[in-house]
Amino acid sequence: MSSETIKVKIDDQQNVDRVLKKFKRLCESYGIVREYKKRQSYAKPSVCLKEKRKSADKRRKKTILKQKYSGDRI
Repeated sequence: MSSETIKVKIDDQQNVDRVLKKFKRLCESYGIVREYKKRQSYAKPSVCLKEKRKSADKRRKKTILKQKYSGDRI
C-alpha cells in the first residue's frame, strides 16, 4: 500500500457534505477501504488458492448450466 496523502481542496462556497462525498470517492478510487478490509485478517496463501479454485469451479459450473439449458427454451 502506498503512503499517499489524499487532499481535497475546499472553497468558501462549497458545502461540507459535497466535500465529504468527494473525499469518499477519492478513497474508493485509491482502494483504501478495500485494502483495509483485506489487511484486517491474514489468510494463508494456500487458503487463498483454495478459495480462488472454489469460486472458479462455481463459475465454470454456472456457465455450463447456462449453456446446457439456454437452447431448450422456446
